[in-house]
Amino acid sequence: MIHSMYRNHLGEVVREVSSDRILSALEDLQGLLWVHFDGEDEPAARELLLDTFKFHPLAVDDALDEIHVPKVDSWDGYLYLVLHAIQLSPEKERIISNNEVDFFVGRNYLVTYSVRAVPALQRVWESCQRDERNLASGVERLLYQICDELVADTMPVIEAMDDAIDRLEDVIFSHPTSKVLEDIFSYKRAMVQLRRILMPQREVINKLARGDFPALAPESRMFFRDVYDHLVRMYDISEGLRDLVNGALDTYLSVSSNRMNEVMKALTIITTLFMPLAFLTGFFGMNFFQPSGEMVLWTVKPAFYVLLAAIVLVPAGMYLWMRRRAWM
Repeated sequence: MIHSMYRNHLGEVVREVSSDRILSALEDLQGLLWVHFDGEDEPAARELLLDTFKFHPLAVDDALDEIHVPKVDSWDGYLYLVLHAIQLSPEKERIISNNEVDFFVGRNYLVTYSVRAVPALQRVWESCQRDERNLASGVERLLYQICDELVADTMPVIEAMDDAIDRLEDVIFSHPTSKVLEDIFSYKRAMVQLRRILMPQREVINKLARGDFPALAPESRMFFRDVYDHLVRMYDISEGLRDLVNGALDTYLSVSSNRMNEVMKALTIITTLFMPLAFLTGFFGMNFFQPSGEMVLWTVKPAFYVLLAAIVLVPAGMYLWMRRRAWM
């Protein structure tokens, strides 16, 4: 579906502009036109982008194919940008979902395209509808507002991941199960995905803040520098979280190894304590019947009591000896 909003040079705002009116709006260099495609009608979007706006077919193909990392390309008289909106998946908090948002930026128009709904775009759109002065500041300020909202939506994702990793570290010491290991690798994949988005997105905003693009006024660079500073800070935080996940994995392996050592230690102690008992019972055979030979003394009651005392005292003595040597 196609949505549009147009503010002419007289300050009049028109919503849901027709295709014919779009051509006249593009000729109004003092006005501002914002057209948004939500991805439901790709053929109509392609026709409008190619025939009405006269964008390059390669740029249109890039916009309609949702396969790109954040980037910025300068074409003849306009910019083509790809940014990503980062959100947590509603199903699982450790899964990050990113929606690609494509921008065509000209001196007096902004065209946005997204396959799925993007909360940042919706907020800026509603803000422009409530206060028409948001359209009076020019396309640079409108683009800045969208970029700022996209970056603002990223911070809650990073904070949620930080809290989740903290809870995960607590669980590692209390219940280091295979499910915890699965969660660690899920967070590890999520942080790698976050890094793959933030790093190129940071460079895109840096180019907008420092580059010389004909479609953007030079005085707008300070706004994008502000967005760039936020992205740098979030990228550093995400790198710290990535290190925390790696540390959580090392901690899990250490805790699991220590638990295994404790189990092996307990089994070794039990085996050691019962080893002399096995020797004694194996040597004497635990046979208390009258022998046929001359070894009658082995089956008398004193011999039985001596053997019984040895069975009790030898493991107890070995236990005390191992405690004294700090083996337990």
